[in-house]
Amino acid sequence: MTIMNKEHEDMRHLGLFGIYKHSYKIILSWRKIFTKITLSLILPLSFMFLIQTQVSNSLFSKILNHSQQIISTPQDTPQFKKLSETVSSEWVTLMAFNLLYLALSITFSLLTTSAISYTISLFYSSINDDDEVVHLKKVMSIVPKVWARLMTTFLCVFAAVFIYNFAAVLVFIILALILNAYAGTQNYAVLGVASAFSIILVITYAVGLFYLSLIWQLSNSVTVLEDSYGFEAMKKSKKLIKGKMGLSLLFFFTIIVSYGLIHFLFKMVFVEGCDMKSVVTIAYGILLLLLLSHQILLAQVSHTVLYFVCKSYHKQNIDKSSDLSSSYLEYQPLKNKDVEVEKYNHV
Repeated sequence: MTIMNKEHEDMRHLGLFGIYKHSYKIILSWRKIFTKITLSLILPLSFMFLIQTQVSNSLFSKILNHSQQIISTPQDTPQFKKLSETVSSEWVTLMAFNLLYLALSITFSLLTTSAISYTISLFYSSINDDDEVVHLKKVMSIVPKVWARLMTTFLCVFAAVFIYNFAAVLVFIILALILNAYAGTQNYAVLGVASAFSIILVITYAVGLFYLSLIWQLSNSVTVLEDSYGFEAMKKSKKLIKGKMGLSLLFFFTIIVSYGLIHFLFKMVFVEGCDMKSVVTIAYGILLLLLLSHQILLAQVSHTVLYFVCKSYHKQNIDKSSDLSSSYLEYQPLKNKDVEVEKYNHV
């Protein structure tokens, strides 16, 4: 099936809507394999995300309720002791549940990333003209071979985010101490400058966090499709988004907003209180589950397309020195030699 209307289409000029449009074309062209990936990986991931919101809020509400009862209960009474034990047990349950959710969500997220990234590499390599030949079982056989690499990249990004947040907290603490020191001096000039600086810091912090998140997403594609992982993959990702920084941040912002909107719609009905047995409520929940699954699929495909757009912009080639038809059965990271990404052809 023809995905492009002309040969050697240049990807470097794709904008935000162009990336989404091209991603939809890829999904529709190989809809069978992407449907299988969605049902086996993305749907469970979406369900975990939504159920985590519901369960966590329910447990936390119980903790708050019992904590308020403790305040109004005399100490050294059986009721006080029972409430204290209940709150402690609920905290343990909440923490254990969230740790389990974190482990499962990371696992399914990395599985999804590796499966989709490699499937798209097969699409661009023109290994075949029909997605019926690309079996999910064979695609998933690649996953264990990149699992350790993806986990290493994830841990490196996590370390970078931790250091970034730690430094930000230190800066904000110092700034708060300065503001507190000048609060009673009526030195409005200093207070005004400090307040303006605080606003700038908050904006800078948010942009920096977005930037690190974007680096992470591109690093995943680099890890799966190239021979780099960990900090080296992050370094390559940083170089890739140069010249495409505005597009990359705008793209990532739209993804975050879409996730936030779905989370808000779910919380508005299921967390704020509803009749869980209502047919309308159940249908609404299923609709949001499908909507979130669609969004995760689109986001994962679009992240990989963005990777190819950045490679094309920098006129970098992606090599499959061993033919992808063989690497489909025996995974080898793609290197930088023969197969051009800046101009590609799919028939």
